[in-house]
Amino acid sequence: MATALSDTLAAPRAKAPDAVIAEALAATDALLLAAREAVAARVAPGGKVDPALLDANQFAAHGLAWLEVYRQALHAMQAWGTRLSTSGELGELEQLMLEAAFGEYLARMAGGLPMSQVEVVRLVDLLLDDTAVRDFTGNAAVRVLIAKGNTAERRQRLAELIEAGDFGDWSLGDPTLDMIREEFRKFSEEKVAPHAPTWHARDALIPIELVEELAALGVFGLTLPEAHGGLGMGKVAMCVVTEELSRGYIGVGSLPTRSEIAGELIRAGGTSEQQARFLPRIASGEIIPTAVFTEPDTGSDLASLKTRAVRAGDGWAITGAKTWITHAARADLMTVLCRTRPDAAGYHGLSMLLAEKPRGTEADPFPVAGLSGSKIPVLGYRGMKEYTLAFDGFRVDGDNLLGGVEGQGFKQLMATFEGARIQTAARAVGVARCALELGLAYAKERRQFGRPLLDFPRVSGKLAWMAVEIQIARQLTFSAAREKDAGQRCDLEAGLAKLLAAQVAWAAADNALQIHGGNGYAAEYPISRVLCDARVLNIFEGAAEIQAQVIARRLLEN
Repeated sequence: MATALSDTLAAPRAKAPDAVIAEALAATDALLLAAREAVAARVAPGGKVDPALLDANQFAAHGLAWLEVYRQALHAMQAWGTRLSTSGELGELEQLMLEAAFGEYLARMAGGLPMSQVEVVRLVDLLLDDTAVRDFTGNAAVRVLIAKGNTAERRQRLAELIEAGDFGDWSLGDPTLDMIREEFRKFSEEKVAPHAPTWHARDALIPIELVEELAALGVFGLTLPEAHGGLGMGKVAMCVVTEELSRGYIGVGSLPTRSEIAGELIRAGGTSEQQARFLPRIASGEIIPTAVFTEPDTGSDLASLKTRAVRAGDGWAITGAKTWITHAARADLMTVLCRTRPDAAGYHGLSMLLAEKPRGTEADPFPVAGLSGSKIPVLGYRGMKEYTLAFDGFRVDGDNLLGGVEGQGFKQLMATFEGARIQTAARAVGVARCALELGLAYAKERRQFGRPLLDFPRVSGKLAWMAVEIQIARQLTFSAAREKDAGQRCDLEAGLAKLLAAQVAWAAADNALQIHGGNGYAAEYPISRVLCDARVLNIFEGAAEIQAQVIARRLLEN
């Protein structure tokens, strides 16, 4: 058994693990402050971020964003450990996870933060002076945790503890959430996971019967107020449901996403008539929405959108092209971001239209005048299908301008990004957990040289760290969700959670496939599908580079 961290300290009056962790956290806080001041001096010399200087120093600025990801992740883990300790539920597994998280992440802060497989940010890249570097790397608590928190011995013990499938307490702190988690865990295991290989292999739509079952369970109105037909639950509940469904299949875990986005748009920005007309039907699943924002030549540059809508009688006519539109054929309602004021530059000319259309079929995906589409074949993330859409005078009712005022589209969309990114982080955690479970099952069953793969330290060590980092990503996601539920601005926290969880999902899928060896590359093994599914998470809802840019600006503007 791995010894407790306090037992490994050389000093005769060693501090308890929680005191060591608190001291190390204070050191990370000081490091972030010093890095922010150093980068700000370079990119915001007058107190305001200079876009040209930000671009020229993008590596340093994005490194600052990743430093904040790791700092906030450790704060979330400390809070998780404190909750468990207070409730008497901090077991050996959770204690080892907590200390391994600090040991590994502090080591990365000191030695290099991986922004991607080929981009590592070191302290020198953050423009820090020698004093700030020494204060962090020489801190006693930091050094102890780096040396003792994530050792081979501890990973071995973690592997032993997770072998039966217990990956640590979530610390939800609410019996209702525990019940919801169990319900959707069973649903996913019984009605999703067994069919995921077929849906993926055939690139087939998820059966409408399953969509209707999810609607009956309240999934599409989970966070909508009861007054609008929803369940009135918070974003933490959404994360729990999303993770469990995504663990079975990312396509099913993503089904509620567009309902979440449309519901947020209409709840926050719609007129009372629009809310009464659309929200109860979204909550019940009668309306399947889709989000129609991205264009072929703009990507994340929404200010450059060209799709336009002009007045046509008592309504609107939309003309233009959109791409990467998920679930477009089956959808009944499109939330379309388009330009209604060509005289207004950039974001100011954008409006959001609630464009209704008949539901398509496999044979006739877009049975309506003024709208056509072509399917985009994709590696993974199947089950809803992706489309490029062409609007040619597509008619929208005059009352379906969101909020009834032009020029508010971008602002309305930004208000939904917190929830959408939190949900994407939860999807990533679910995908990562699926990869962990597949990797662990294979490592227990597959024998090499007369021994199960799990007996080999570099296999068990991979699985142990995957379990730890999945817990880190989950707790950071829950932290953002709790901020949202408390009514606090959390665009920064949501972005941090999404950025980390997407990276964790890809790492987990990649390592689980490595454990499978050659079999992992075979289409018949589920891990090959999970690898494809995991890859997209670093791209949609804001590519990792864009997300880091947004986080950096927020940090530097504060």
